[in-house]
Amino acid sequence: MKKAVLWIPLSNHRVQCNLCPHSCSLKEGQLGLCMVRKNINGQLISLSYDKIAAIHSDPIEKKPLYHVLPGSQSLSIATMGCNFTCKFCQNHSLSMVGDQNQIFGEKKSPKDVIELALETGARSISYTYTEPTVFFELMLETAKLARQNGLKNIMVTNGYMSRDALSMIAPYLDAANIDLKAFSDDFYRKYCNARLEPVIKTIKAMREFGIWIELTTLLIPGLNDDQTEVGQLIHFILDLDRDIPWHVSRFFPHYQLLETSPTDVALITSVLQSARSRGLKFLYGGNFSSSDWTDTCCPDCGALLIERNGYSTKIPELTRGACSKCGYLIPGIWT
Repeated sequence: MKKAVLWIPLSNHRVQCNLCPHSCSLKEGQLGLCMVRKNINGQLISLSYDKIAAIHSDPIEKKPLYHVLPGSQSLSIATMGCNFTCKFCQNHSLSMVGDQNQIFGEKKSPKDVIELALETGARSISYTYTEPTVFFELMLETAKLARQNGLKNIMVTNGYMSRDALSMIAPYLDAANIDLKAFSDDFYRKYCNARLEPVIKTIKAMREFGIWIELTTLLIPGLNDDQTEVGQLIHFILDLDRDIPWHVSRFFPHYQLLETSPTDVALITSVLQSARSRGLKFLYGGNFSSSDWTDTCCPDCGALLIERNGYSTKIPELTRGACSKCGYLIPGIWT
Protein backbone atom coordinates (compact mmCIF):
# COMPACT_ATOMS: atom_id res chain seq x y z
CA MET A 1 0.00 0.00 0.00
CA LYS A 2 1.15 3.53 -0.74
CA LYS A 3 -0.26 6.95 -0.02
CA ALA A 4 -1.90 8.18 -3.19
CA VAL A 5 -1.33 11.43 -5.04
CA LEU A 6 -3.99 13.90 -6.19
CA TRP A 7 -6.58 13.86 -3.43
CA ILE A 8 -7.91 16.30 -0.88
CA PRO A 9 -9.28 15.77 2.64
CA LEU A 10 -12.94 16.56 3.29
CA SER A 11 -14.93 16.86 6.49
CA ASN A 12 -15.77 13.83 8.65
CA HIS A 13 -12.68 11.92 7.52
CA ARG A 14 -13.90 11.79 3.91
CA VAL A 15 -11.48 12.25 1.01
CA GLN A 16 -11.92 13.22 -2.63
CA CYS A 17 -9.80 11.57 -5.30
CA ASN A 18 -8.81 13.94 -8.11
CA LEU A 19 -6.98 11.41 -10.27
CA CYS A 20 -9.74 11.05 -12.85
CA PRO A 21 -13.04 12.73 -13.79
CA HIS A 22 -15.07 10.45 -11.50
CA SER A 23 -13.75 12.54 -8.57
CA CYS A 24 -14.82 9.87 -6.09
CA SER A 25 -15.76 11.19 -2.66
CA LEU A 26 -15.02 8.40 -0.19
CA LYS A 27 -15.96 7.89 3.41
CA GLU A 28 -13.69 6.03 5.82
CA GLY A 29 -13.04 2.48 4.55
CA GLN A 30 -14.64 3.07 1.14
CA LEU A 31 -13.07 2.07 -2.18
CA GLY A 32 -13.15 4.23 -5.30
CA LEU A 33 -14.87 3.13 -8.48
CA CYS A 34 -11.54 1.68 -9.65
CA MET A 35 -11.59 -0.62 -6.57
CA VAL A 36 -7.85 -0.15 -5.92
CA ARG A 37 -7.84 3.21 -4.07
CA LYS A 38 -9.25 3.40 -0.56
CA ASN A 39 -9.86 5.86 2.24
CA ILE A 40 -7.88 4.54 5.20
CA ASN A 41 -7.89 6.70 8.32
CA GLY A 42 -8.73 9.81 6.31
CA GLN A 43 -5.98 9.28 3.73
CA LEU A 44 -6.28 8.00 0.17
CA ILE A 45 -4.19 4.85 -0.28
CA SER A 46 -3.24 2.93 -3.43
CA LEU A 47 -3.80 -0.76 -2.72
CA SER A 48 -2.12 -1.98 -5.91
CA TYR A 49 1.05 0.13 -5.95
CA ASP A 50 3.59 -2.74 -5.92
CA LYS A 51 1.29 -5.58 -6.98
CA ILE A 52 2.12 -6.07 -10.65
CA ALA A 53 -0.51 -8.42 -12.04
CA ALA A 54 0.93 -8.66 -15.56
CA ILE A 55 4.40 -8.07 -16.96
CA HIS A 56 5.49 -9.14 -20.45
CA SER A 57 7.87 -8.12 -23.22
CA ASP A 58 5.64 -7.31 -26.21
CA PRO A 59 6.17 -6.09 -29.76
CA ILE A 60 5.32 -2.42 -29.68
CA GLU A 61 2.91 -3.05 -32.56
CA LYS A 62 0.72 -4.96 -30.10
CA LYS A 63 -0.17 -1.78 -28.18
CA PRO A 64 -1.00 -0.89 -31.01
CA LEU A 65 1.57 1.77 -31.85
CA TYR A 66 2.66 1.79 -35.49
CA HIS A 67 4.60 5.07 -35.55
CA VAL A 68 6.78 4.50 -32.49
CA LEU A 69 10.07 2.57 -32.71
CA PRO A 70 8.69 -0.06 -35.15
CA GLY A 71 9.98 -3.58 -34.65
CA SER A 72 11.10 -2.91 -31.07
CA GLN A 73 10.07 -4.62 -27.83
CA SER A 74 8.23 -2.82 -25.05
CA LEU A 75 8.14 -4.12 -21.47
CA SER A 76 4.44 -3.99 -20.61
CA ILE A 77 3.15 -3.80 -17.05
CA ALA A 78 -0.19 -3.54 -15.28
CA THR A 79 -1.76 -3.78 -11.88
CA MET A 80 -5.40 -4.70 -11.30
CA GLY A 81 -8.28 -2.24 -11.47
CA CYS A 82 -9.84 0.21 -13.91
CA ASN A 83 -11.89 3.40 -13.76
CA PHE A 84 -14.23 2.08 -16.50
CA THR A 85 -16.56 -0.92 -16.27
CA CYS A 86 -16.77 -1.74 -19.98
CA LYS A 87 -19.24 -4.52 -20.78
CA PHE A 88 -16.94 -5.66 -23.60
CA CYS A 89 -13.64 -5.59 -21.67
CA GLN A 90 -11.04 -7.99 -23.05
CA ASN A 91 -8.96 -7.97 -19.85
CA HIS A 92 -11.79 -8.17 -17.32
CA SER A 93 -10.00 -10.77 -15.19
CA LEU A 94 -7.48 -8.03 -14.35
CA SER A 95 -9.51 -4.86 -14.66
CA MET A 96 -12.68 -5.83 -12.82
CA VAL A 97 -12.06 -6.09 -9.08
CA GLY A 98 -14.91 -7.27 -6.85
CA ASP A 99 -13.28 -6.35 -3.54
CA GLN A 100 -9.83 -5.53 -2.25
CA ASN A 101 -9.12 -9.13 -1.31
CA GLN A 102 -9.05 -9.94 -5.04
CA ILE A 103 -6.14 -7.60 -5.71
CA PHE A 104 -3.20 -9.81 -6.57
CA GLY A 105 0.19 -9.31 -8.16
CA GLU A 106 3.92 -9.85 -7.87
CA LYS A 107 5.75 -7.43 -5.61
CA LYS A 108 8.06 -5.39 -7.84
CA SER A 109 9.52 -1.92 -7.43
CA PRO A 110 9.99 0.64 -10.24
CA LYS A 111 13.71 -0.20 -10.10
CA ASP A 112 12.91 -3.89 -10.64
CA VAL A 113 10.83 -3.02 -13.69
CA ILE A 114 13.60 -0.91 -15.26
CA GLU A 115 16.21 -3.61 -14.64
CA LEU A 116 14.02 -6.21 -16.34
CA ALA A 117 13.41 -3.90 -19.30
CA LEU A 118 17.13 -3.39 -19.78
CA GLU A 119 17.82 -7.12 -19.42
CA THR A 120 15.25 -8.01 -22.09
CA GLY A 121 16.43 -5.37 -24.55
CA ALA A 122 13.19 -3.39 -24.44
CA ARG A 123 13.34 0.16 -25.74
CA SER A 124 10.28 1.33 -23.87
CA ILE A 125 7.97 0.71 -20.92
CA SER A 126 4.26 0.39 -21.70
CA TYR A 127 1.67 0.98 -19.00
CA THR A 128 -1.15 -1.11 -20.39
CA TYR A 129 -3.54 -4.11 -20.18
CA THR A 130 -5.72 -2.41 -17.52
CA GLU A 131 -6.06 1.37 -17.13
CA PRO A 132 -2.67 2.81 -16.09
CA THR A 133 -4.28 5.90 -14.56
CA VAL A 134 -5.39 3.80 -11.57
CA PHE A 135 -1.80 2.70 -10.86
CA PHE A 136 -0.59 6.26 -11.30
CA GLU A 137 1.98 6.26 -8.48
CA LEU A 138 3.75 3.16 -9.86
CA MET A 139 3.61 4.55 -13.41
CA LEU A 140 4.99 7.96 -12.42
CA GLU A 141 7.93 6.60 -10.42
CA THR A 142 8.76 4.01 -13.09
CA ALA A 143 8.51 6.59 -15.88
CA LYS A 144 11.01 8.87 -14.13
CA LEU A 145 13.51 6.02 -13.85
CA ALA A 146 12.85 4.93 -17.42
CA ARG A 147 13.67 8.41 -18.69
CA GLN A 148 16.94 8.37 -16.74
CA ASN A 149 17.84 5.04 -18.37
CA GLY A 150 17.09 6.05 -21.96
CA LEU A 151 13.77 4.20 -22.21
CA LYS A 152 10.60 5.63 -23.73
CA ASN A 153 7.34 5.71 -21.75
CA ILE A 154 4.02 4.70 -23.30
CA MET A 155 0.46 4.74 -22.00
CA VAL A 156 -2.26 2.55 -23.46
CA THR A 157 -5.21 4.31 -21.94
CA ASN A 158 -8.92 5.05 -22.01
CA GLY A 159 -8.03 8.72 -21.63
CA TYR A 160 -10.07 9.14 -18.44
CA MET A 161 -7.64 11.13 -16.34
CA SER A 162 -7.68 14.57 -14.76
CA ARG A 163 -5.72 17.48 -16.19
CA ASP A 164 -3.66 17.50 -12.97
CA ALA A 165 -2.73 13.84 -13.44
CA LEU A 166 -1.76 14.40 -17.06
CA SER A 167 0.31 17.44 -16.09
CA MET A 168 2.29 15.28 -13.64
CA ILE A 169 3.04 12.43 -16.04
CA ALA A 170 3.42 14.47 -19.25
CA PRO A 171 7.11 15.44 -18.75
CA TYR A 172 8.01 11.73 -18.80
CA LEU A 173 5.45 10.43 -21.31
CA ASP A 174 6.55 9.96 -24.92
CA ALA A 175 3.55 8.34 -26.55
CA ALA A 176 0.03 7.07 -25.92
CA ASN A 177 -2.54 4.96 -27.66
CA ILE A 178 -5.89 6.32 -26.54
CA ASP A 179 -8.98 4.15 -26.80
CA LEU A 180 -11.66 6.38 -28.32
CA LYS A 181 -14.43 3.87 -27.78
CA ALA A 182 -17.20 5.76 -29.56
CA PHE A 183 -18.27 9.29 -30.40
CA SER A 184 -21.40 9.12 -28.29
CA ASP A 185 -21.82 10.14 -24.68
CA ASP A 186 -24.74 7.71 -24.40
CA PHE A 187 -22.43 4.84 -25.38
CA TYR A 188 -19.86 5.84 -22.75
CA ARG A 189 -22.51 6.12 -20.04
CA LYS A 190 -24.31 2.88 -20.90
CA TYR A 191 -21.39 0.59 -21.70
CA CYS A 192 -18.40 2.08 -19.82
CA ASN A 193 -19.89 3.96 -16.84
CA ALA A 194 -18.08 7.09 -18.00
CA ARG A 195 -18.48 10.14 -20.25
CA LEU A 196 -17.10 11.12 -23.65
CA GLU A 197 -16.10 14.74 -22.99
CA PRO A 198 -13.23 14.04 -20.55
CA VAL A 199 -11.69 11.63 -23.08
CA ILE A 200 -11.85 14.29 -25.78
CA LYS A 201 -10.19 16.76 -23.41
CA THR A 202 -7.36 14.31 -22.66
CA ILE A 203 -6.73 13.67 -26.35
CA LYS A 204 -6.46 17.41 -26.99
CA ALA A 205 -4.34 17.98 -23.88
CA MET A 206 -1.86 15.26 -24.82
CA ARG A 207 -1.42 17.00 -28.15
CA GLU A 208 -0.77 20.27 -26.29
CA PHE A 209 1.88 18.57 -24.16
CA GLY A 210 3.67 17.26 -27.26
CA ILE A 211 2.92 13.59 -26.55
CA TRP A 212 2.72 11.40 -29.67
CA ILE A 213 -0.77 9.90 -29.88
CA GLU A 214 -2.47 7.19 -31.87
CA LEU A 215 -6.18 6.41 -31.52
CA THR A 216 -7.99 3.07 -31.45
CA THR A 217 -11.69 2.37 -31.89
CA LEU A 218 -13.20 -1.08 -31.38
CA LEU A 219 -16.13 -1.18 -33.80
CA ILE A 220 -19.04 -3.06 -32.17
CA PRO A 221 -22.00 -4.02 -34.38
CA GLY A 222 -25.13 -2.08 -33.52
CA LEU A 223 -23.52 -0.13 -30.69
CA ASN A 224 -20.99 2.35 -32.08
CA ASP A 225 -21.04 1.73 -35.85
CA ASP A 226 -23.75 4.20 -36.84
CA GLN A 227 -22.55 5.94 -40.02
CA THR A 228 -23.33 9.43 -38.74
CA GLU A 229 -21.51 8.83 -35.46
CA VAL A 230 -18.49 7.31 -37.21
CA GLY A 231 -18.44 10.29 -39.56
CA GLN A 232 -18.38 12.64 -36.57
CA LEU A 233 -15.47 10.70 -35.08
CA ILE A 234 -13.53 10.95 -38.34
CA HIS A 235 -14.28 14.68 -38.50
CA PHE A 236 -12.95 15.09 -34.95
CA ILE A 237 -9.63 13.45 -35.87
CA LEU A 238 -9.37 15.50 -39.05
CA ASP A 239 -9.89 18.72 -37.11
CA LEU A 240 -7.25 17.66 -34.60
CA ASP A 241 -4.58 16.49 -37.06
CA ARG A 242 -4.96 14.34 -40.16
CA ASP A 243 -1.53 12.82 -39.41
CA ILE A 244 -2.84 11.02 -36.29
CA PRO A 245 -2.88 7.24 -36.91
CA TRP A 246 -6.31 5.70 -36.37
CA HIS A 247 -6.64 1.97 -35.65
CA VAL A 248 -10.10 0.48 -36.21
CA SER A 249 -10.38 -2.94 -34.59
CA ARG A 250 -12.71 -5.87 -35.09
CA PHE A 251 -14.93 -6.83 -32.15
CA PHE A 252 -15.31 -10.42 -30.96
CA PRO A 253 -17.87 -11.47 -28.32
CA HIS A 254 -16.42 -11.05 -24.85
CA TYR A 255 -17.27 -10.56 -21.18
CA GLN A 256 -20.88 -9.29 -20.99
CA LEU A 257 -21.47 -8.94 -24.74
CA LEU A 258 -21.34 -12.62 -25.62
CA GLU A 259 -24.50 -12.42 -27.74
CA THR A 260 -23.16 -9.66 -29.99
CA SER A 261 -21.82 -10.82 -33.35
CA PRO A 262 -18.23 -10.20 -34.47
CA THR A 263 -17.74 -7.14 -36.61
CA ASP A 264 -18.02 -7.72 -40.35
CA VAL A 265 -14.59 -7.09 -41.88
CA ALA A 266 -16.31 -5.40 -44.82
CA LEU A 267 -17.73 -2.79 -42.43
CA ILE A 268 -14.28 -1.98 -41.01
CA THR A 269 -12.85 -1.76 -44.51
CA SER A 270 -15.66 0.61 -45.49
CA VAL A 271 -14.99 2.84 -42.47
CA LEU A 272 -11.27 2.94 -43.21
CA GLN A 273 -11.88 3.72 -46.88
CA SER A 274 -14.24 6.52 -45.89
CA ALA A 275 -11.64 7.97 -43.52
CA ARG A 276 -8.99 7.78 -46.25
CA SER A 277 -11.23 9.51 -48.79
CA ARG A 278 -11.86 12.31 -46.28
CA GLY A 279 -8.16 12.92 -45.74
CA LEU A 280 -6.81 10.84 -42.85
CA LYS A 281 -3.34 9.70 -43.86
CA PHE A 282 -2.49 6.76 -41.60
CA LEU A 283 -5.23 4.15 -41.18
CA TYR A 284 -4.92 0.66 -39.76
CA GLY A 285 -7.19 -2.33 -39.20
CA GLY A 286 -6.95 -4.48 -36.09
CA ASN A 287 -7.97 -8.05 -35.19
CA PHE A 288 -8.18 -9.17 -38.82
CA SER A 289 -5.67 -9.98 -41.54
CA SER A 290 -5.29 -7.54 -44.40
CA SER A 291 -2.04 -6.18 -45.76
CA ASP A 292 -4.04 -3.23 -47.13
CA TRP A 293 -4.58 -1.99 -43.56
CA THR A 294 -1.47 -3.07 -41.66
CA ASP A 295 1.36 -1.55 -43.68
CA THR A 296 2.52 2.07 -43.56
CA CYS A 297 2.83 3.73 -46.95
CA CYS A 298 4.10 7.16 -47.93
CA PRO A 299 1.15 9.56 -48.32
CA ASP A 300 3.10 11.42 -51.01
CA CYS A 301 4.56 8.80 -53.38
CA GLY A 302 2.90 5.60 -52.13
CA ALA A 303 6.14 3.75 -51.30
CA LEU A 304 5.89 0.89 -48.82
CA LEU A 305 7.64 2.25 -45.74
CA ILE A 306 6.85 -0.33 -43.04
CA GLU A 307 5.62 -3.83 -43.83
CA ARG A 308 3.81 -5.76 -41.11
CA ASN A 309 2.86 -9.42 -41.02
CA GLY A 310 1.29 -10.12 -37.65
CA TYR A 311 3.87 -8.75 -35.22
CA SER A 312 6.74 -9.25 -37.66
CA THR A 313 7.91 -5.88 -38.97
CA LYS A 314 10.16 -4.95 -41.89
CA ILE A 315 11.19 -1.38 -42.69
CA PRO A 316 12.15 -1.29 -46.40
CA GLU A 317 11.82 2.40 -47.23
CA LEU A 318 11.90 4.47 -44.02
CA THR A 319 15.15 6.26 -43.19
CA ARG A 320 15.37 8.40 -40.07
CA GLY A 321 11.64 9.07 -40.20
CA ALA A 322 11.50 9.99 -43.89
CA CYS A 323 10.45 8.16 -47.05
CA SER A 324 13.61 6.84 -48.70
CA LYS A 325 12.15 7.43 -52.16
CA CYS A 326 10.75 10.96 -52.00
CA GLY A 327 11.94 12.35 -48.66
CA TYR A 328 8.44 12.92 -47.24
CA LEU A 329 8.66 13.24 -43.43
CA ILE A 330 6.54 10.65 -41.65
CA PRO A 331 5.24 11.76 -38.24
CA GLY A 332 6.10 9.54 -35.28
CA ILE A 333 8.96 8.53 -32.97
CA TRP A 334 11.63 6.70 -34.93
CA THR A 335 14.77 6.97 -32.76
